[in-house]
Amino acid sequence: MTEDKYASRRFDIQPEDVIDVAVLEAIPFEYPGSETEVVYETEEFTAVCPWTGLPDFGTLTITYVPQDKLVELKSLKYYLNSFRNVGILQEHAVNRILNDLVALLEPVSMTVEAEYRERGGISGYAVAEWEGG
Repeated sequence: MTEDKYASRRFDIQPEDVIDVAVLEAIPFEYPGSETEVVYETEEFTAVCPWTGLPDFGTLTITYVPQDKLVELKSLKYYLNSFRNVGILQEHAVNRILNDLVALLEPVSMTVEAEYRERGGISGYAVAEWEGG
């Protein structure tokens, strides 16, 4: 039985509560109402499968129209790196990031997209969107 052979082969998986939301900082946006579109992208986003601990690597793109706050980039880098060993589904990761950033920034709108590299013959793409109201 192949299943038994892999049952003990797991990597350490951290729970979602280690995601470092407290590190996120907002800075003032001096052009409210300007409909400025801000785009941040990293090809180094990684988390792990919550069942196997195998890594998911992807390109993460955050696009938003700020109201009166921007995310401070160093804090965003630390926040995203805190996902590194977290067991989280790909579809859940984009929603978690969206929720955390919307709570911090209260933007006009925001989209979080993740294009995951192929693993086991399947690549993935997940998008979460928010429109203020």
